[in-house]
Amino acid sequence: MLKLNHISKTFNPGTVNAKLALDKLTLHIHKGDFVSIIGANGAGKSTLFNAICGSFYPDTGSVFLDGRNVTMLPEHERAKQIGRLFQDPMRGTAPDMSIEENLALAAGNGGWLSRVSAADKKAFREKLSLLGMGLEDRMKQPVGLLSGGQRQALTLLMATYHVPKLLLLDEHTAALDPGTAEKVLALTRSIVEDHRITCLMITHNMQSALDLGNRTLMMDQGRIIYDVTGEERSRLTIHDLTDKFRQASGKALDNDRMLLGVGSR
Repeated sequence: MLKLNHISKTFNPGTVNAKLALDKLTLHIHKGDFVSIIGANGAGKSTLFNAICGSFYPDTGSVFLDGRNVTMLPEHERAKQIGRLFQDPMRGTAPDMSIEENLALAAGNGGWLSRVSAADKKAFREKLSLLGMGLEDRMKQPVGLLSGGQRQALTLLMATYHVPKLLLLDEHTAALDPGTAEKVLALTRSIVEDHRITCLMITHNMQSALDLGNRTLMMDQGRIIYDVTGEERSRLTIHDLTDKFRQASGKALDNDRMLLGVGSR
């Protein structure tokens, strides 16, 4: 479904600030996979997403989406098939527009109330009610007044309003408090499973990396250093993951946010 073949990317090449962000990375994702991705800061996780989305063209390699070579396809064209959420709940919505208008944008009818039919409003209410946050009764409220969790849940709903071929979640719960993060993760699991969306999720929470989805990847220095699925993955603990990182990279994991999540499973 998604194939990245020998993708490399160096930023600021030929300068003292040259940074090899992706190093001959190859990754094949099957339709319906839900893949969690972990790694220390600077491992190349978000750069991987940018390569998939077309935020830059790779120096070498190719990107295929659903059998189509999209390596040189502009970002706005890929966005028609790829949904993406970021860590910042403020991204992905128009804060000065109402919830209803934001959903109208996601639905593809321009976002203006004059173009929102009674059928649209009914559909918006039904979808919002699935979030369990009472937003269906606040559709005229500006999105900028919502809490971070409410806004991120709305962004998730908007990104999947028309089911994308691929959903990319870039630490989309990292800025939320633990309780709200759990609610958004539960909502994520529900939407992805109900619509059978192929999904890649970057997370700093190692427990989530093992609990969600069917496959876990570990990155370091622009490479995938560990890829696990199936029965082997089901037996792993967080301590096992830190050991795998040490064995594969030759160094200890030093991401404080990830290490704070270490515990038993």
